[in-house]
Amino acid sequence: MPVAGPEIAATRRDATAGTVGFSRTLRAAGLAVTTDRIQRLVEAMAALDPGRRDDVYWAGRLTVCAGPDDVPRYDAAFAAYFAGATSGQPRRAPLVRPASVPVGVEAPLADPGDPEGDEEVPAVAASASAVEVLRQRDIATLQGAERELLQRLLAVFDLPGEQRRSRRYRPAHRGRIDRARTVRELLHGGGEPVRLQYERHRHRPRRVVLLVDVSGSMSAYADALLRFAHAATRRRDVPTEVFTIGTRLTRVTREMAHRDSRTALAAAATAVPDWSGGTRLGVLLKEFLDRWGQRGVARGAIVVVLSDGWERGDAGLLGAQMERLSRLAHRVVWANPRKGHPGYAPLAAGMAAALPYVDDFVEGHSLAALEQLAKVVAARA
Repeated sequence: MPVAGPEIAATRRDATAGTVGFSRTLRAAGLAVTTDRIQRLVEAMAALDPGRRDDVYWAGRLTVCAGPDDVPRYDAAFAAYFAGATSGQPRRAPLVRPASVPVGVEAPLADPGDPEGDEEVPAVAASASAVEVLRQRDIATLQGAERELLQRLLAVFDLPGEQRRSRRYRPAHRGRIDRARTVRELLHGGGEPVRLQYERHRHRPRRVVLLVDVSGSMSAYADALLRFAHAATRRRDVPTEVFTIGTRLTRVTREMAHRDSRTALAAAATAVPDWSGGTRLGVLLKEFLDRWGQRGVARGAIVVVLSDGWERGDAGLLGAQMERLSRLAHRVVWANPRKGHPGYAPLAAGMAAALPYVDDFVEGHSLAALEQLAKVVAARA
């Protein structure tokens, strides 16, 4: 017997919402998920069965992945997003082309002859809906399985750097004339006229510096923010430095270099002596600038402070050091988890002193907020 119309509509709305949420996760994992690719993914899901894990997997892989290099990231993002939907991993068998179904035709949500079909639809749809809800949830309120799912999603996060123009040049079809290459071509041709050779400036990612607050007031967010920092250091093409701040300043860039996030966080936990302690933002920011920032780590970089802005010391000192930092860095971004709470206002003395020297003041309380932070760091917001 066919499924009732309202049930079809409701399930398809869930499938569309899940597709959009899956696209966000793929984009956070570093895939170039454009609007056109999302549209093709939605159309593919309309032609296939959104309740079957294999159909969802191949629909996304064929419409989103631009080449072989995208497949490992896609697999990791798929496994993280649909964790727990069904047992087992995405099928890796050779692709079998699905039966041709015109796009836009209402296909049944489950195979009537498949006794397990009715169970697969709510499993995958429920997983997608759960992730969409999780994206907006405050990290501090997550428990047990929700935190595990958040950790899986953060493990496939990607933090591209903002591009800057390098002093070096690269061959190009247009730009300024490359005299050396033009002369070589001329000599190689025996003096015969040749086409002019051109060059343009190379572009490289700017350095990203992350200052993660691990004090007592940030204890509910510290783990997720350090996992965010680990995802940033995973990209070798973006020079990244990670420091923790509380009562002491600790450089944990080396610890964060481990590929496995659990190993990296365990190493960081051993290296950081001031977990869940007090906060001395002004003193530690001065120490950072004296020891690292002034010597080049912060110069021309994107400096991201992940803190709630509570200052137990002199707020005036914090303001003076933030002014100093703003002169060295290309941009200063401050992500405050408290900003995502209803009715928040930056009234704390430390936050109020720092805010005039911050270029971008964003939230940091949820997965969606961290996705937005990644866009701000990459200057794509």
